[in-house]
Amino acid sequence: MRLIAFHLPQFHPIPENDAWWGPGFTEWRSVVRARPLFPDHYQPHLPADLGFYDLRLPDTRAAQAEMAAAYGIGGFCYYHYWFNGRRLLERPVDEILRLGTPRFPFCLCWANENWSRRWDGQQQEILVAQYYSPEDDLAHIRHLLPAFADDRYIRVDGRPLFLVYWLGAIPAPRRTGDIWREEARKAGVGDLYLAAVESHELVGDPRPYGFDATVEFAPDWRHAGPIKYVRERYDLRARIYGRLKRHGWLSPAYWEHAVCDYEPLARAMAARPAREYPRFRGVTPSWDNSPRRREGARILHGSTPERYGAWLSSAVEQTLARPPAERLVFINAWNEWAESNHLEPDLRWGRAYLEATRQAVSRLAPSAPDSRA
Repeated sequence: MRLIAFHLPQFHPIPENDAWWGPGFTEWRSVVRARPLFPDHYQPHLPADLGFYDLRLPDTRAAQAEMAAAYGIGGFCYYHYWFNGRRLLERPVDEILRLGTPRFPFCLCWANENWSRRWDGQQQEILVAQYYSPEDDLAHIRHLLPAFADDRYIRVDGRPLFLVYWLGAIPAPRRTGDIWREEARKAGVGDLYLAAVESHELVGDPRPYGFDATVEFAPDWRHAGPIKYVRERYDLRARIYGRLKRHGWLSPAYWEHAVCDYEPLARAMAARPAREYPRFRGVTPSWDNSPRRREGARILHGSTPERYGAWLSSAVEQTLARPPAERLVFINAWNEWAESNHLEPDLRWGRAYLEATRQAVSRLAPSAPDSRA
């Protein structure tokens, strides 16, 4: 049994973010400005043991890996940002490869969306666009080969595991996969194990697209129970918007945020039937992207370590029924702090979510194989 946690390599300044959001921007800025929107709304989520870290520091990356390993996490899946040869947020993984530390398993997930103002909820403003071509497929895979050849890289049945966040955005996924596989075999790293993340749509059987598996991306809002809508607290800005709204110049839902309960969604996702193709289960400790969004946030309310642990235990138990090489569960996420979606300790819960993770694995899968196998 292998638990793999998605990891956001965002928490360090880069020139692009300096230009778009101001000098020194990281998502810590979004985290600390968050405020409760309704009674019992847990905000802000503030880091505890690891603090407001900087991922340029080797000591920070080592501390993350040590903590994850101590609580049953078998590896990190780092988001990888590639735009026709241009990369963003690449430094942490580049240094992990260059320095050879930490000695902790990892894989990559290509976050192949357009780069937009999503840090502040403005998805429609594209800053770096994503384009696809066979030439770029070849350049991309050649760039990835050193990572795939690293002895820490996670493999499934001996094959390097590579995730694609949005399969539907690739115009010819089978052609892209064929180019990647051929180049990987020529380079001696073996055949690739390609997995499509169920982020924007339910992919269904991925094999007709040339992929081997899918990965549940939690939370899947299709399984949300009754949704309530809350309005942001009134302040001077809101009063000004209110006047504009009364004159019909703004949408009536301008301030609304959607709220649904954690437990019904967790139960519904856990109850999904097994598939005849490999589909890796996914769970989330929490979700609330109101720190990022002035409007239209989605808030999964009512998470506790016990409820998360029950969901994870169910995912682990179901996964044990699959062939040994396919016993992977993905946790979203290790450190998505601006989506209130993290296993890293915070000031409210401490290490309780990590402890629930360890208990779920030790109770149902006491003897875990090497996470790189």
